[in-house]
Amino acid sequence: MEFYVGQIVKAKAGRDKDSFFIIKELDGVYAMIVNGRSRKVEAPKRKKLIHLSPTNKTAQRFATNREVKLSLAELLSGSEDNDC
Repeated sequence: MEFYVGQIVKAKAGRDKDSFFIIKELDGVYAMIVNGRSRKVEAPKRKKLIHLSPTNKTAQRFATNREVKLSLAELLSGSEDNDC
């Protein structure tokens, strides 16, 4: 599965393992990821794509921290099987 901007991904490694994020930017083998809490829109986390597990879910709005938090909550609520 390809990665794209706006896609919700799950971290497979590192301190944020098993957490969900939205891809803000793609840069070669890296993605800039945000979750609106620990990884703000103003300071996204740079993570290698091999350490991310893609989902088939896409956030429509993710320009502000509030939008990111709301998008993640909406798209992940009630869905224990996150199609990873």
